[in-house]
Amino acid sequence: MTLVRAKAALGATLVVAAALIAAGLAVVLVLRANLTGQAGLQAEVAAREVATQIDRGVAYYRLDLPDGEDSPVRVIDEDGRVLAAGEDVQAMSLTPSGGDDGGDGDDDEPRLRNGTATVDGKTAEYRFAAVRATDSAGETVTVYAGVPLTTEQRAVGTVRDAMLIGLPVLLLVVGCVTWLVTRRALRPVEGIRAEMAAITASEDLSRRVPEPDSRDEVARLARTTNETLAALEASVERQRRFVADASHELRSPIASLRTQLEVGAAHPDLLDVPGAVADTVRLQQLAADLLLLARLDAGERPGRARFDAVAMVHEEVARRGAADRLPVDVNVTVAADEAVDVVGSRGQLARVLGNLLDNAQRHARSEVSVTVRREGADEIVLAVADDGPGVPEAERERIFERFVRLDAARTRDAGGAGLGLAIARDVAHRHGGTLTVSGAPGGGALFELRLPTAS
Repeated sequence: MTLVRAKAALGATLVVAAALIAAGLAVVLVLRANLTGQAGLQAEVAAREVATQIDRGVAYYRLDLPDGEDSPVRVIDEDGRVLAAGEDVQAMSLTPSGGDDGGDGDDDEPRLRNGTATVDGKTAEYRFAAVRATDSAGETVTVYAGVPLTTEQRAVGTVRDAMLIGLPVLLLVVGCVTWLVTRRALRPVEGIRAEMAAITASEDLSRRVPEPDSRDEVARLARTTNETLAALEASVERQRRFVADASHELRSPIASLRTQLEVGAAHPDLLDVPGAVADTVRLQQLAADLLLLARLDAGERPGRARFDAVAMVHEEVARRGAADRLPVDVNVTVAADEAVDVVGSRGQLARVLGNLLDNAQRHARSEVSVTVRREGADEIVLAVADDGPGVPEAERERIFERFVRLDAARTRDAGGAGLGLAIARDVAHRHGGTLTVSGAPGGGALFELRLPTAS
């Protein structure tokens, strides 16, 4: 976090420095331009006063010229001779014409230039205005009047010095304030990081990061982190239970099969071959279920094949045939010439239907039925019903958990491993559908698989 604070403080300082430097330059330039403009205006007024006297025919030696350093004046003819000058004005030098920023050649327009003048032995910079006039003899002369730029230079220098002194202090204050503010703002983040490091080191997913009372991004980050930890804890706990339950389920058939083989090895006439085959088949089915669940948990996406759901139901029921304990009655309420297509994995959805039929065959007394119907324009419902004892309402969500058997189905041989319905619901969700259980109209359980139809 120290590096983040340093970067934030440095970034804020650089931005403020750039803004202040730009603003300072703008202030200095505007101030200089305003003061120079005022000096030029004063010089123009002084030059026009003298030019007006000349235009009126006042002799050069009788001109009323400003005295002193405040406004040196000279009157020069076209040959460059000085016809009149203010008191103590010893020299006057103007910048080249490139510095002219006033007038366009019109005699009535003053020309403004910077230059220097020596008055009473002192040389200083001035802002000069040049105004043309015509004397009583008809000769054209130029009146140069200047105003000192010392006020402008002093004001600009004062502002510049104040900026040079205040800018570093202000930048230091900005850097320190930014450091302190970011430190305070990032303190909860450091707490989150430290707690996450402790959770990683201890592997205790029940711990949670502190959530600040503020309603800013850091608080939302803490809440999201805790939600992620809760989901991770639930996932890990689910995986642990899954591994433990899978180990427990595998232990019994493996132990039974080993016992039968050991007895058969010692006493061949006592070998229970059908029992060994049954245990092997059960192991094979359990391994297939576990493998499918592992693929589903890994996020395997179903295929995108398009097929007729009604045809799939007829084929699955016909494939089971005489192997079922009870015959399956298939009722299709869809028109015979209407295809009801779904998109997904045909094998996985056939597995779902098979699991539902297996469950119905285990609990039914005398009847198992499959109904296929449409609901709306974009949904198909596959309903499997039996006339068994049904599922208590309090257990209708629990039966979809893995390795769950209700009291009436706790015998492993009769109730399976408790994975069929869990697999069926996972597959249904991955196909954009749902799988629910309710009571059948004639008693027993009614499982409804709802799937979106292909558009």
